[in-house]
This record gives sequence, C-alpha cells and structure tokens, in this order.
Amino acid sequence: MPKIICVANQKGGVGKTTTAINLSSCMALTGKKVLLIDLDPQSNATTGLGLYLNDSQMGIYDLIAGDAEIDQVTYPTAINTLFVIPSTVDLAGAEVELVNQENRESKLKTALSLLDSRYEFVVIDCPPSLGLLTLNALTACNSVLIPTQCEYYSMQGLGRFIQTIKMLKGSLNPELKIEGILLTMYDGRTSLANQVREQIRKYFRKSLLGTVIPRNIRLSEAPSHGKPIVLYDNNSKGADSYIELAREIIARSKKSAETSTLETSETTP
Repeated sequence: MPKIICVANQKGGVGKTTTAINLSSCMALTGKKVLLIDLDPQSNATTGLGLYLNDSQMGIYDLIAGDAEIDQVTYPTAINTLFVIPSTVDLAGAEVELVNQENRESKLKTALSLLDSRYEFVVIDCPPSLGLLTLNALTACNSVLIPTQCEYYSMQGLGRFIQTIKMLKGSLNPELKIEGILLTMYDGRTSLANQVREQIRKYFRKSLLGTVIPRNIRLSEAPSHGKPIVLYDNNSKGADSYIELAREIIARSKKSAETSTLETSETTP
C-alpha cells in the first residue's frame, strides 16, 4: 500500500492546494509514482494541473459514492509518474448526502483500500473546513501535512487543529500521525513572519518541518497556466522550496518505514 498524506488545515488561504499540487509534482519528478486526490469541491488542484473534465467524465465523487472504480476516475498529467483523481461539481453536495449514511467517515478509506502497490505516495487536497470530506481524508490517511501561513490567525488556529487530529486518532484513525507543520507564504523581511515562526518553533518544534515556503509571485501565477511550479518556472524560489519539501517528506517517510521495520523485527519471536 502507498503512503497516504492528507494536506489539511481548517483555515483557508494557507496554501493547501498549492502544497498538494507542488509536493505531488516534485515527488513524482524524483521518480516516485504519485496519485493526487482533489477532495475540494472548488476543484483548484484539478485545474491547477491543467485538467478540465466534461460532463461525462467521472471524479472523486463517483468513487466515494461507489459508482466507479479507481481506474475509471484516475487521469494522467503532464508528468509521467503523477496521476490525479479530480474533483467535479457533484462533490459540492457530497457532504449533505453522506450525513445519514452508515460509516460516513470511512467512505474514502474503503475506496482507497483497493489501491495496489503501483503508487508510492497518495496526496489528498482537502477543503478548508472540518466537514465530512475532510474527516474522510483524515480517516483514510497515514499522516497529515499542515500548511500554516506565517500570520497570527493561522498560528492561533493551529493548536486547535492539532487537538482535533488527536481526537480523531483516538476514535476514527489510531494510526494517524502528523507528517509535519509547513510554514507557507513566509516573508523574512517582516517582523510578524519571524515572530510567528519563532512561536511555532517554540510550541511545535518536533512537528515543524525544516522546509519553509516563501512568498513567490511565480507560485501564484502557475495555477492560472494549469502547471505545477516546476513546469512553469523551475528556476524560481518557489520551485526550489517545493523540491526541498519533496526531498524532506521522502526522507522522513523512508526513515519512518525503516523504524517500523526495525520495531517489527524486534518484537517478532
């Protein structure tokens, strides 16, 4: 089974979709086979990779609803080793439809249980809320990556979101881990950004990733061209930062896998 990473934060505008698109793309360009799932009804991760569906094409809604198999909703991208399960307009009504269903928080987990070993990583882009779609992602994933803008309100909500993750770990997903806190839209010239960075480092040192994503105009432009930053401007600071993030996540995953293997061998009689 692949490692499933959920990119989530209950606050909007912190760089979730930008991170999902560019982390997936950069990991794929290292040779890893990656699947990106757009679980946000706004479909920004879908269009950000240059994919526009017609009315007859299916997406993540059809998979969750049980009306399609994984291969029927998986599409190629401009990067050979990156594939996407897109969002469609139908997803907007999914949360209402799920409310009265049995095991409503586990629909995505059930669908993804049929994934085979063709993918090494699955990245899920979540909506900016703690509704049923995000709960489905947090139930299905192995770990959650939390993009956090270097501003006061983002930091204020970070602690609450981490408490929510701990609650979910105790109820819906005992294996859930925090992949890391990722600082985004960082501008080292401002005192506020540096103060926020120091506060997050103080309180969440173990979870804070080494990579920091800077404010970068090329990162902002790339989605309108339907391209990840590494295809739009590979020489930009935005591209450099997401390449660094991909390497850090891959290295952490490898270390975690080695630790798990060691622990298993030590407890096996």
